[in-house]
Amino acid sequence: MPLTIYFAGAISGGRGDVAHYREIIAALEHDGHRVLAGAVAAENVGADGERLESAAIFDRDIRWIADADVLVAEVSMPSTGVGYEVATARYRFGIPVICLYRAAYTKRCTAMVSGDPKTPTEASTSAMPPSTAIIAAT
Repeated sequence: MPLTIYFAGAISGGRGDVAHYREIIAALEHDGHRVLAGAVAAENVGADGERLESAAIFDRDIRWIADADVLVAEVSMPSTGVGYEVATARYRFGIPVICLYRAAYTKRCTAMVSGDPKTPTEASTSAMPPSTAIIAAT
């Protein structure tokens, strides 16, 4: 069954993973899911973010999270915004969250994510786990 997925990844923390984010999003869309990603996957958005007012970005992203069936976050790059989105989905809206990280890319997944028993955390040695594995975890 196709899902609406909010995808979260670092913007201000660094844009080095944009191609990786795009691969994940493309795999999810290929499997028939609707992915709400905004600037995270945009090649033309730098670490300084979108050219929108902060309040407009906040309002849009909160609406998107509320509309999502699940939030998928790539958490290899530390990001305050991604942490906020994860907590908002889990504790404000009760939406399932799946966090992905590349073990070879980061020392460890932050304890605030990996320590939450209701938030599956998937370490990957490959570029990306299959979309079906991501969704099966919900």
